[in-house]
Amino acid sequence: MPRERSPSESIVITGIGLIASVGDDRESVWKAVRKGHSAMRRLTGLPGIPDNLFIGGPVDIPLSAPDELKVLALCERVADEALDDAGIEPGSIRLERFACAISAHMGDSRWSADRIGLGHLYPATTVPWWEQWLPNTACARIANRHNLLGPRLCHSTACASGLIEILSAARAIQDGQCDIALAGSAEGFHPLFAAGFQQMRVLADHDDPRQACRPFDSKRQGFVMGEGGAMFVLERLSHALARGARIYAELAGGKLLAAAHHVTGLDLESDALAYLISETLRAARLAPDQVGYINAHGTGTQQNDIAETRAIRRAMGRAADLLCVSATKSILGHLINAAGSVELAITVLAMRDGFVPPTLNLTRPDPECDLDCIPLVGRENQFICALKLSVAFGGALAAVALKRWENAASGVADPKLRAA
Repeated sequence: MPRERSPSESIVITGIGLIASVGDDRESVWKAVRKGHSAMRRLTGLPGIPDNLFIGGPVDIPLSAPDELKVLALCERVADEALDDAGIEPGSIRLERFACAISAHMGDSRWSADRIGLGHLYPATTVPWWEQWLPNTACARIANRHNLLGPRLCHSTACASGLIEILSAARAIQDGQCDIALAGSAEGFHPLFAAGFQQMRVLADHDDPRQACRPFDSKRQGFVMGEGGAMFVLERLSHALARGARIYAELAGGKLLAAAHHVTGLDLESDALAYLISETLRAARLAPDQVGYINAHGTGTQQNDIAETRAIRRAMGRAADLLCVSATKSILGHLINAAGSVELAITVLAMRDGFVPPTLNLTRPDPECDLDCIPLVGRENQFICALKLSVAFGGALAAVALKRWENAASGVADPKLRAA
């Protein structure tokens, strides 16, 4: 039987896997983000989408079959990297105490395409559609691949999904259901998403695709879509210390909330989002002036950027003027289900290296978006606490607070913060 554990024991991050359009592993992606390099381009060959209509940041990754869902290959890549980064050795972990939390994804739509006469647009069938149809296919495949026997968790909450999986895995650890978890999400382009966002007129366009996404800028038009994914190894602190794991950061707190407003529109008064930020700080035992960086949802849509700015100002008070806030969707694109996990990975790496990533294309700040949004060029900043926000269609809101790891031997992120 597992020994008794305290539900208040810290949850720490000991492994990260990351892939995006700008790099095929954790450090290459982070290096590109630091430098503000973008890989956005006009895309061709998407089933049902006219060539050159759609801007995005694709990932080139080999598939096991031409018709394998790319999201599955992306999940495998980042899961393998996260487990390797965490130093997980075969046989060293009790697998029945090892959870897997991977967010849902669009399933194989070839059966539906066949019924409406569009089956010819898809690759020749080698993988039966029903093997990739369920939205929890990636979660099941990754858990089976690594023989993870603990809880399997899978949520479909639009662009808050990635962050919600992190919080769900942490809760499973706190509840005593497991000691360690692999958690995250991935996203590959899907024609239904592309067509839907195109019809909603939320996708940005520009003669230079790299300049299309302009969060917090007065000329912003919307977002561009990206591909990629991120996975984390989360552990109970005592479990991580017992096996001598390297620790990136403490998952200090997190909260979920609903904005009961509209399926796609946002409440520009930002009551729910401001409350979410305040409650996350309370759960993490942080004062507003202890937070040095916020990785915003930052889509580059008219509503989102104003709503986030107002919520941050309301929740943070005077400390908002001291904050660094950036929107890395300007570099990587909007990864929809994977946005929260990928941007949380960027936040952890920014904290590790003491460097705030930039918001690209922010040349004419919107007066209503009056935070320090790190225009164009990143900045050295040895911050020790950060927030990651996700604001999703359907009203799902999520936030995570992080504390940089300073003293593994004492089991605290930073002694000064424990007194808060």
